[in-house]
Amino acid sequence: MLDTLYAQVGTAISLVVVTFAFLKGDEPERVGAGAFALGLLASLLLQDDGRLSGPQWGVMSVDVVMLGVYAALAWKSRRSWPVWAGALQALIVMSHLLTVVDLRPPLAAFYAVINLASYGILLAIAAGTAQAWRDRRAFAPE
Repeated sequence: MLDTLYAQVGTAISLVVVTFAFLKGDEPERVGAGAFALGLLASLLLQDDGRLSGPQWGVMSVDVVMLGVYAALAWKSRRSWPVWAGALQALIVMSHLLTVVDLRPPLAAFYAVINLASYGILLAIAAGTAQAWRDRRAFAPE
């Protein structure tokens, strides 16, 4: 799970962004960050490290639910970051679908797409939180 330095650094970055969203973001940022944190924990619990080929159905189902959360946020909120997060999450789900239809992408490419898209989602959440924080400070009465 968190046995490599790369996994530990990625989890630390995730925790920093989620904490920033909870402390300085509005409701959409908190929902998105909370969903990301729950999805991260669920994926860590459901992944099968011993399985090197074929779909991982548990992780795929978590990613499909996450796509639904970001799509709902994009639909209901007037912010732009959920659209980016949803697009990157759709890329993750499509990577899972490649393994379902048995196209057998190289395992390193599969994990690279998932990890880079996850960092993109974190970047979108952080940018949305920073914008919400800036907007709230700009309209605050003095």
